[in-house]
Amino acid sequence: MAEKNSLVNVHSKLTVVSSRPIGPGKTHQLSPLDHAMGRHSIHIVFYYRTNPFLDCSDLASLRVSLSELLCSYPPVTGRLAAQQPAEDSHGGGGGDNYWVVKCNDAGVRMLRAKVGATLDEWLGFGSGSDERDLTVWEEMPDDPSIWSPFCIQISDFEGGGLAIGLSCSHMHADQTSATLLVKSWAELQRGEPISQPPVFHQFPTPDSKPSPKTNTMLSKFYASKPKDHVPKRQMATATFRFPDAKMKQCLSEIHMECPDATPFDVLLALFWTRVVRLNPPVEQNHSHYLTICRDSRKLIHPPLPIGYFGNALHFSRLSLDTEALQSWGLECVAGKVHNHVASVEEEELCSVMDCFERKKGEELERYELPFVMYGPELTCVSLEHMIIPGGPKGSTTTCESLMYEAMFRKDEKPVHVSYHVGNVEGEGLITVMPSPEGGLGRTVTVTLPVDQIAKLCEDEAVLDLDPTMLMNGKR
Repeated sequence: MAEKNSLVNVHSKLTVVSSRPIGPGKTHQLSPLDHAMGRHSIHIVFYYRTNPFLDCSDLASLRVSLSELLCSYPPVTGRLAAQQPAEDSHGGGGGDNYWVVKCNDAGVRMLRAKVGATLDEWLGFGSGSDERDLTVWEEMPDDPSIWSPFCIQISDFEGGGLAIGLSCSHMHADQTSATLLVKSWAELQRGEPISQPPVFHQFPTPDSKPSPKTNTMLSKFYASKPKDHVPKRQMATATFRFPDAKMKQCLSEIHMECPDATPFDVLLALFWTRVVRLNPPVEQNHSHYLTICRDSRKLIHPPLPIGYFGNALHFSRLSLDTEALQSWGLECVAGKVHNHVASVEEEELCSVMDCFERKKGEELERYELPFVMYGPELTCVSLEHMIIPGGPKGSTTTCESLMYEAMFRKDEKPVHVSYHVGNVEGEGLITVMPSPEGGLGRTVTVTLPVDQIAKLCEDEAVLDLDPTMLMNGKR
């Protein structure tokens, strides 16, 4: 297969360290859930209409503010190291599935790149494959002692646009933590304090909570997650931006049947039903499984602060048969999604953490090999929790989305933010997130097999909501 002709040319690389040295011997412990995410990576791209760093002095100040930021994020500048339990008489790889971060201030890799297109051309005619070139995609090497788990790529578009791409190991951070890292950097660049500082205390474990039930549906679901790679398929990505007015209209139309439906419920129901129609099974009573991933910071008591750094994700599975997904109205499927999301209790979450911790205890203090968390069934990620009531000045009449508050210059918000997960396997990934428009507007990124994504982009039920297509791959 011929190599793709990339529009992105990386022309320089450097390492940025914290402006104040970190004390010797400091380590950051990864949680059981962090270890479970070890197969995946996080990739976020923030797009800006104009480049706030056009001259050399601004670019120099950008590095200064990043160095200052890293003082507050010691795990980001550190390196992974295998923690060898005392009982383990074997050297080397046996303990390599029990990691810690040595906060040794080794630094973050930063890349500079030029894009051979304007921002509008890129967002209009690029593809998900093109967008990969705006962040770093690397597998963790066998020896990660000199490998930077966090990489930042700054890409200049023709005509003045800019993309800031962040990539990191999913073991270190989830989508929320990675977003706040960039938002905090932007605040320091503007000369303001960090509004949601990172919190590094351990995720609550069974030792700190009442003893949970260990034989729950969710613990069985996690235990069934495959540890071997799922056969790979050629995938493609499309992004749909649904306007506030259309989402309000859609919610009002199903209000009688599902009065509490949210934009997430409706959009997930819409895309799930359409994907099933694109690839119908031979058996009519076939069960379709959907994994729903959402933030768990508010699911436990007391809740974790939004700045908790690490993985605070909750995965659960919903199933419906073919007849339901093909014959039910949108309001019925949205209602099923809503009730499923609302039914998750803290005890279920603790049972999963207990399951992970017990697995470690049975294996000489090592965790099991990481799971395929995003797959093999169709997986949907909700970023609804990033909509925070109240604006920067404490207004109660507005809602701000964390990713669109990453402003390196005052009042210059990103025009688009995209999220991708590395090593998604199986049927595909749907990500539902806020839109820059605000209100009930939402952006949905869908990754599916190539033949399905082309049909989805022409699906009448999706087009009825008047989406704007981004990164539609017409180049």
